[in-house]
Amino acid sequence: MPSAPGRPLVAGNWKMNGRAAAVAELVKIVRGARDLPAVDIMVCPPATLIAAFAGAAQGSPVRIGAQDCHAEPAGAFTGDLSAEMLKDAGAVAVIVGHSERRGYHKETDADVCAKALAARRAGLLAIVCVGETRAERKEGRALAVVGKQLDGSLPDGATAENLVVAYEPVWAIGTGLTPTPDDVAEMHGLVRRRLVARFGATGQGMRILYGGSVKPANAQELMRVADVDGALVGGASLEADEFLAIVGVYQ
Repeated sequence: MPSAPGRPLVAGNWKMNGRAAAVAELVKIVRGARDLPAVDIMVCPPATLIAAFAGAAQGSPVRIGAQDCHAEPAGAFTGDLSAEMLKDAGAVAVIVGHSERRGYHKETDADVCAKALAARRAGLLAIVCVGETRAERKEGRALAVVGKQLDGSLPDGATAENLVVAYEPVWAIGTGLTPTPDDVAEMHGLVRRRLVARFGATGQGMRILYGGSVKPANAQELMRVADVDGALVGGASLEADEFLAIVGVYQ
Protein backbone atom coordinates (compact mmCIF):
# COMPACT_ATOMS: atom_id res chain seq x y z
CA MET A 1 0.00 0.00 0.00
CA PRO A 2 1.21 3.56 -0.60
CA SER A 3 2.84 5.45 2.22
CA ALA A 4 0.97 6.74 5.24
CA PRO A 5 -1.89 9.21 4.81
CA GLY A 6 -0.79 12.79 5.05
CA ARG A 7 1.51 12.54 2.05
CA PRO A 8 0.13 13.70 -1.29
CA LEU A 9 -0.72 11.00 -3.82
CA VAL A 10 -0.54 11.38 -7.59
CA ALA A 11 -2.00 8.41 -9.46
CA GLY A 12 -2.05 7.88 -13.20
CA ASN A 13 -5.07 6.17 -14.75
CA TRP A 14 -3.98 4.75 -18.10
CA LYS A 15 -7.50 3.55 -18.95
CA MET A 16 -7.56 1.28 -22.05
CA ASN A 17 -4.13 2.30 -23.26
CA GLY A 18 -0.80 0.50 -23.33
CA ARG A 19 0.68 -2.77 -24.49
CA ALA A 20 3.89 -4.59 -23.63
CA ALA A 21 6.15 -1.87 -25.03
CA ALA A 22 4.65 0.61 -22.54
CA VAL A 23 6.91 -0.82 -19.84
CA ALA A 24 9.58 1.47 -21.26
CA GLU A 25 7.44 4.52 -20.35
CA LEU A 26 6.99 3.19 -16.83
CA VAL A 27 10.75 2.78 -16.50
CA LYS A 28 11.12 6.49 -17.29
CA ILE A 29 8.59 7.29 -14.56
CA VAL A 30 10.47 5.05 -12.11
CA ARG A 31 13.73 6.83 -12.85
CA GLY A 32 12.20 10.27 -12.38
CA ALA A 33 10.35 9.24 -9.23
CA ARG A 34 13.61 8.73 -7.35
CA ASP A 35 14.08 12.50 -7.31
CA LEU A 36 10.56 13.15 -5.96
CA PRO A 37 10.55 11.76 -2.41
CA ALA A 38 7.81 14.03 -1.01
CA VAL A 39 4.88 12.39 -2.83
CA ASP A 40 3.36 8.94 -3.27
CA ILE A 41 3.35 7.97 -6.96
CA MET A 42 1.10 5.36 -8.52
CA VAL A 43 0.43 4.12 -12.04
CA CYS A 44 -2.78 2.20 -12.83
CA PRO A 45 -2.30 0.42 -16.17
CA PRO A 46 -4.66 -2.00 -17.92
CA ALA A 47 -4.91 -5.31 -16.08
CA THR A 48 -2.81 -7.02 -18.76
CA LEU A 49 0.18 -4.90 -17.69
CA ILE A 50 -0.12 -5.00 -13.90
CA ALA A 51 2.30 -7.89 -13.35
CA ALA A 52 4.89 -6.52 -15.78
CA PHE A 53 4.63 -3.02 -14.32
CA ALA A 54 4.88 -4.33 -10.75
CA GLY A 55 8.04 -6.17 -11.69
CA ALA A 56 9.55 -3.14 -13.41
CA ALA A 57 8.71 -0.88 -10.44
CA GLN A 58 9.93 -3.27 -7.74
CA GLY A 59 12.26 -1.54 -5.30
CA SER A 60 11.25 1.92 -6.52
CA PRO A 61 8.94 4.56 -5.01
CA VAL A 62 6.34 3.87 -7.74
CA ARG A 63 3.38 1.68 -6.82
CA ILE A 64 1.07 -0.07 -9.25
CA GLY A 65 -2.72 0.03 -9.05
CA ALA A 66 -5.64 -1.40 -11.00
CA GLN A 67 -8.59 0.31 -12.69
CA ASP A 68 -11.53 -1.82 -11.52
CA CYS A 69 -12.41 -5.05 -9.74
CA HIS A 70 -15.32 -7.42 -9.24
CA ALA A 71 -16.97 -7.40 -5.83
CA GLU A 72 -16.67 -11.18 -5.37
CA PRO A 73 -13.38 -12.95 -4.57
CA ALA A 74 -13.96 -15.70 -7.15
CA GLY A 75 -16.71 -17.33 -9.19
CA ALA A 76 -18.42 -17.69 -12.54
CA PHE A 77 -17.90 -14.13 -13.74
CA THR A 78 -16.37 -14.46 -17.19
CA GLY A 79 -14.03 -11.64 -18.07
CA ASP A 80 -13.95 -10.11 -14.58
CA LEU A 81 -11.07 -9.90 -12.12
CA SER A 82 -11.32 -10.01 -8.35
CA ALA A 83 -9.45 -7.69 -6.02
CA GLU A 84 -7.51 -10.71 -4.79
CA MET A 85 -6.37 -11.48 -8.35
CA LEU A 86 -5.21 -7.90 -8.80
CA LYS A 87 -3.22 -8.03 -5.59
CA ASP A 88 -1.72 -11.34 -6.67
CA ALA A 89 -0.60 -9.67 -9.90
CA GLY A 90 1.19 -6.93 -7.95
CA ALA A 91 -1.38 -4.16 -7.49
CA VAL A 92 -1.56 -2.27 -4.21
CA ALA A 93 -4.68 -0.25 -5.02
CA VAL A 94 -7.73 -0.21 -7.26
CA ILE A 95 -9.84 2.60 -8.72
CA VAL A 96 -13.56 2.03 -8.22
CA GLY A 97 -16.56 4.08 -9.33
CA HIS A 98 -14.83 6.01 -12.10
CA SER A 99 -17.39 8.00 -14.07
CA GLU A 100 -16.68 5.87 -17.13
CA ARG A 101 -17.64 2.77 -15.16
CA ARG A 102 -20.70 4.50 -13.74
CA GLY A 103 -21.72 5.78 -17.17
CA TYR A 104 -20.79 3.07 -19.66
CA HIS A 105 -21.39 0.10 -17.35
CA LYS A 106 -24.27 1.59 -15.34
CA GLU A 107 -22.57 0.98 -12.00
CA THR A 108 -24.56 2.26 -9.03
CA ASP A 109 -23.32 3.70 -5.76
CA ALA A 110 -24.09 0.31 -4.18
CA ASP A 111 -21.94 -1.42 -6.80
CA VAL A 112 -19.09 0.96 -6.08
CA CYS A 113 -19.41 0.43 -2.34
CA ALA A 114 -19.27 -3.36 -2.82
CA LYS A 115 -16.09 -2.99 -4.86
CA ALA A 116 -14.52 -0.72 -2.24
CA LEU A 117 -15.27 -3.40 0.35
CA ALA A 118 -13.71 -6.00 -1.95
CA ALA A 119 -10.58 -3.90 -2.16
CA ARG A 120 -10.40 -3.73 1.63
CA ARG A 121 -10.97 -7.49 1.87
CA ALA A 122 -7.99 -8.08 -0.42
CA GLY A 123 -5.76 -5.55 1.32
CA LEU A 124 -5.88 -3.00 -1.49
CA LEU A 125 -6.32 0.75 -1.21
CA ALA A 126 -9.67 1.77 -2.75
CA ILE A 127 -9.63 4.99 -4.78
CA VAL A 128 -13.34 5.85 -4.88
CA CYS A 129 -14.35 8.29 -7.61
CA VAL A 130 -17.21 10.78 -7.41
CA GLY A 131 -18.25 13.66 -9.65
CA GLU A 132 -21.09 15.47 -11.37
CA THR A 133 -21.99 15.88 -15.04
CA ARG A 134 -22.10 19.22 -16.82
CA ALA A 135 -25.89 19.20 -16.76
CA GLU A 136 -25.94 18.55 -13.02
CA ARG A 137 -23.57 21.43 -12.42
CA LYS A 138 -25.56 23.79 -14.65
CA GLU A 139 -28.70 22.84 -12.72
CA GLY A 140 -26.98 23.76 -9.45
CA ARG A 141 -27.02 20.17 -8.21
CA ALA A 142 -23.27 19.43 -8.19
CA LEU A 143 -22.89 19.43 -4.41
CA ALA A 144 -26.01 17.36 -3.87
CA VAL A 145 -25.00 14.81 -6.51
CA VAL A 146 -21.53 14.33 -5.08
CA GLY A 147 -22.88 14.22 -1.54
CA LYS A 148 -25.25 11.42 -2.52
CA GLN A 149 -22.45 9.52 -4.25
CA LEU A 150 -20.31 9.78 -1.13
CA ASP A 151 -23.13 8.51 1.07
CA GLY A 152 -23.75 5.49 -1.13
CA SER A 153 -20.27 4.65 -2.40
CA LEU A 154 -18.13 4.75 0.74
CA PRO A 155 -18.26 1.66 2.95
CA ASP A 156 -18.71 1.82 6.71
CA GLY A 157 -15.51 1.48 8.69
CA ALA A 158 -13.30 3.06 6.04
CA THR A 159 -10.00 4.50 7.22
CA ALA A 160 -7.35 6.82 5.85
CA GLU A 161 -5.20 3.75 5.27
CA ASN A 162 -7.66 1.86 3.06
CA LEU A 163 -9.62 4.56 1.25
CA VAL A 164 -8.95 7.62 -0.91
CA VAL A 165 -11.64 9.77 -2.53
CA ALA A 166 -11.10 11.20 -6.01
CA TYR A 167 -13.32 14.07 -7.13
CA GLU A 168 -13.56 14.08 -10.91
CA PRO A 169 -16.13 16.40 -12.50
CA VAL A 170 -17.36 14.27 -15.39
CA TRP A 171 -17.46 17.25 -17.74
CA ALA A 172 -13.74 17.92 -17.19
CA ILE A 173 -12.45 14.41 -17.94
CA GLY A 174 -10.58 14.40 -21.23
CA THR A 175 -12.17 17.66 -22.39
CA GLY A 176 -9.44 20.12 -21.50
CA LEU A 177 -11.95 21.98 -19.29
CA THR A 178 -11.28 22.38 -15.58
CA PRO A 179 -13.28 23.90 -12.73
CA THR A 180 -11.99 27.12 -11.22
CA PRO A 181 -9.89 26.83 -8.06
CA ASP A 182 -12.88 28.20 -6.14
CA ASP A 183 -15.12 25.46 -7.56
CA VAL A 184 -12.57 22.81 -6.61
CA ALA A 185 -12.20 24.27 -3.12
CA GLU A 186 -15.97 24.27 -2.64
CA MET A 187 -16.32 20.63 -3.68
CA HIS A 188 -13.29 19.37 -1.80
CA GLY A 189 -14.51 21.24 1.27
CA LEU A 190 -17.84 19.43 0.98
CA VAL A 191 -16.08 16.07 0.64
CA ARG A 192 -13.92 16.78 3.68
CA ARG A 193 -16.89 17.77 5.80
CA ARG A 194 -18.77 14.62 4.77
CA LEU A 195 -15.76 12.43 5.58
CA VAL A 196 -15.32 13.99 9.02
CA ALA A 197 -19.04 13.83 9.77
CA ARG A 198 -19.16 10.14 8.91
CA PHE A 199 -15.76 8.83 9.97
CA GLY A 200 -14.71 11.27 12.67
CA ALA A 201 -11.05 12.14 13.11
CA THR A 202 -9.97 9.56 10.53
CA GLY A 203 -11.96 11.48 7.91
CA GLN A 204 -9.65 14.44 8.43
CA GLY A 205 -6.72 12.31 7.34
CA MET A 206 -8.34 10.71 4.28
CA ARG A 207 -6.77 11.93 1.08
CA ILE A 208 -8.97 13.68 -1.49
CA LEU A 209 -7.60 13.75 -5.03
CA TYR A 210 -8.65 16.03 -7.85
CA GLY A 211 -9.02 14.57 -11.34
CA GLY A 212 -10.18 15.96 -14.68
CA SER A 213 -7.84 17.33 -17.35
CA VAL A 214 -4.92 17.70 -14.93
CA LYS A 215 -1.86 18.84 -16.90
CA PRO A 216 1.56 20.29 -16.07
CA ALA A 217 0.21 23.74 -16.96
CA ASN A 218 -2.57 23.70 -14.34
CA ALA A 219 -1.28 21.21 -11.77
CA GLN A 220 0.38 23.71 -9.47
CA GLU A 221 -2.72 25.89 -9.25
CA LEU A 222 -5.01 22.89 -8.62
CA MET A 223 -2.74 21.12 -6.14
CA ARG A 224 -2.48 24.24 -3.97
CA VAL A 225 -6.24 24.35 -3.35
CA ALA A 226 -7.31 23.55 0.22
CA ASP A 227 -8.16 19.88 0.81
CA VAL A 228 -6.60 18.79 -2.48
CA ASP A 229 -4.21 16.04 -1.45
CA GLY A 230 -3.03 15.01 -4.88
CA ALA A 231 -4.35 14.12 -8.30
CA LEU A 232 -5.86 11.32 -10.36
CA VAL A 233 -4.35 11.96 -13.78
CA GLY A 234 -5.72 10.58 -17.04
CA GLY A 235 -4.18 11.26 -20.45
CA ALA A 236 -1.19 13.18 -19.13
CA SER A 237 -0.04 10.11 -17.19
CA LEU A 238 0.67 8.20 -20.41
CA GLU A 239 3.76 10.31 -21.08
CA ALA A 240 6.48 10.06 -18.44
CA ASP A 241 7.65 13.66 -18.81
CA GLU A 242 4.15 15.09 -18.45
CA PHE A 243 3.27 12.85 -15.52
CA LEU A 244 6.51 13.61 -13.69
CA ALA A 245 5.97 17.34 -14.25
CA ILE A 246 2.63 17.02 -12.44
CA VAL A 247 4.18 14.98 -9.64
CA GLY A 248 6.97 17.57 -9.46
CA VAL A 249 4.53 20.12 -8.05
CA TYR A 250 5.32 18.51 -4.70
CA GLN A 251 9.10 18.62 -5.11
